[in-house]
Amino acid sequence: MGSFSIWHWLVVLAIVVLVFGTKRLKNVGQDMGQAIKGFRQGVSDDVALPGRLRDDTRERGSHDDERTPR
Repeated sequence: MGSFSIWHWLVVLAIVVLVFGTKRLKNVGQDMGQAIKGFRQGVSDDVALPGRLRDDTRERGSHDDERTPR
């Protein structure tokens, strides 16, 4: 058995459209697009965060300075 032909996929698509309707499929597509967009923004925020943390530690100094007895 090989992969499905284009006709198999067209039949599957027709059945999905009949079962769910075009309006619901449109809403699912929009929701998935928004989820992917939010995920990308979250990942880009997380990537930028460690750089900001490193800058903060340079300004404050090292932790060893705070622990030394006086």
